Amino acid sequence: MNALTKLGPGHVWFRAFKYTVYCLLALNVWLFFLDDYAASKEVFVDGVTWGNLVEAFSATVDTLAWVILLLLFELETAVIPDEKLQGRLKWMLTAVRGICYAFIVYAFYGYVSKYFVVTDLVELGRVNVCALADQGYAWVATLDEYPRLTAETCAAMQGQPILQIAGTKIVGTPEQLGLAKSLALTDIINAGDWLIVVALLEAEVWLQLKGLLSDRLLAINKWIKGFLYAVLFACAIYWGIDGDFLDFWDAFLWLVAFIFIEMNIFEWHEETEQEEAAEGAAHA
Repeated sequence: MNALTKLGPGHVWFRAFKYTVYCLLALNVWLFFLDDYAASKEVFVDGVTWGNLVEAFSATVDTLAWVILLLLFELETAVIPDEKLQGRLKWMLTAVRGICYAFIVYAFYGYVSKYFVVTDLVELGRVNVCALADQGYAWVATLDEYPRLTAETCAAMQGQPILQIAGTKIVGTPEQLGLAKSLALTDIINAGDWLIVVALLEAEVWLQLKGLLSDRLLAINKWIKGFLYAVLFACAIYWGIDGDFLDFWDAFLWLVAFIFIEMNIFEWHEETEQEEAAEGAAHA
């Protein structure tokens, strides 16, 4: 049986904190949907179709798939007994996991596509920005935030070189669009990093179930994932400085959530080692 299934009353607060983090991540799915929906109305002026759905709602799709995947990791490493992780239940969990990974990879493609959207620019030069406000144009506040031009915002942009995102009515200064480009690139790095992290976790879970996860392999993975988590932490800091608070908050919660998963795997492995040692002593 996985280690955390044996937690006693003294761990109630820990478990409450852990599942609160999971609930907050689930709430972020809705918050990202609101952001994606608002941005899609400006970027996809002809409407969102099945063909560009993942580009328009990449953060929503990505976060939802990750929340489901997180719950699967929690079930496998801390809730469901080892002896029950087989047969029909195992195949059902594997199927759900496969669907989640398909959407996560698809969302990664969406982040890459979004990067090319915000870097496909048309130079307008030093135009009268305030004249564009009367034509329904929006401006780049940050990535995925494109409010309509107003007298105040256009006045601040007046006299600067103006760029337009091709195929849209979204304009911005080189500085504003440079920030959007950097944030879009950070999305790609963050999403790609998480794919590597989860691949290592999947390998650990598989090896643990097969009885092949050694202390040496755990130590090697610990150092590799330490570097990967450091990159994720750097992305979170960057979002906290130049990005949207929701991106920073979401990145922080995910780091905390996967610390719990790492603890689950470590305790699960430790319990298995103790059980094997006890069986060995009993047969000696």
